[in-house]
Amino acid sequence: MPDGHSQLALADAQRGFQERLVHAGLLIPLGVRGLYGRSGVFERIVQGIEDLVSREGAWQQAEVMRFPPLFARAHYQRLDHIANFPDLLGSVHCFFGDEREHRGMLAELDAGDDWAGHLRAGESMLVPAACYPLYPTASGSRLPDQGRVVDLETFVFRHEPSDDPARMQMFRQREFVRMGTAEQALEHRDRWLRTGVALLESLRLPVASVLANDPFFGRGGKVMKATQLEQALKYELVVPICSEEHPTAVTSCNCHLDHFGRHFDILGPDEQAAHTSCVGFGLERITLALLKTHGLDPACWPQAVRDRLGLS
Repeated sequence: MPDGHSQLALADAQRGFQERLVHAGLLIPLGVRGLYGRSGVFERIVQGIEDLVSREGAWQQAEVMRFPPLFARAHYQRLDHIANFPDLLGSVHCFFGDEREHRGMLAELDAGDDWAGHLRAGESMLVPAACYPLYPTASGSRLPDQGRVVDLETFVFRHEPSDDPARMQMFRQREFVRMGTAEQALEHRDRWLRTGVALLESLRLPVASVLANDPFFGRGGKVMKATQLEQALKYELVVPICSEEHPTAVTSCNCHLDHFGRHFDILGPDEQAAHTSCVGFGLERITLALLKTHGLDPACWPQAVRDRLGLS
């Protein structure tokens, strides 16, 4: 963690880069910290990254699935996300009242009071990771001998209001998930760790692979962080965006052991609880890394980078 002086310098750098992106019309503020619209130029870069990831992952012949950024509350409750990351979750609440309660809600709105008390939890939760909606679809199944590889992409939500443009509350993850034996899951993670570094280096980004942990909540989270690091389950590919000393994770390569296999009764080809792993590319973060490294006008980027992204 940066010290107090470093934190102030980092916050200034984050706000400065955010202001430059907004001034250039690349990000469009929406009145909530960490929530943005994106320009056409920004989206063309994102699409170029998506196409590049698709080409690099074509050898897997993965199943392609696309889920909305919502999934069932009943499925969410089978996970332990609420125990580990309660500060990051997002719940969809709706109005179920009658006309009388509606009038009361409008009166509180007009008075400037908190009208949200009239809402109740609906059947959906915001998706916190692109792979979460996948596992319920495999619940109760036995995987084939070769396991399964699934290509996913969706917007995900994490409640982290910030002026750091790389810490958005709603952003896209492109993932390749492997479900199978422990050996199959580990091989998938490790191969994508190498492939991810090569992919980012081909975009002339100064990438490094680092052992990492998830931001588990509370005192118990300290133990879980230590365990995750000790078992080397998570690696991040980091690139300087707002700080050389504190680079930003733009890609994550994770082994989940049999965690999701147990939670959703998924059997591997060995009749044991399936092991899973994933690689997740943060599409907005990679775009921001490119804009910071090569400049805010993609027309001026190195030709080799433009060619890789189909921007020529």
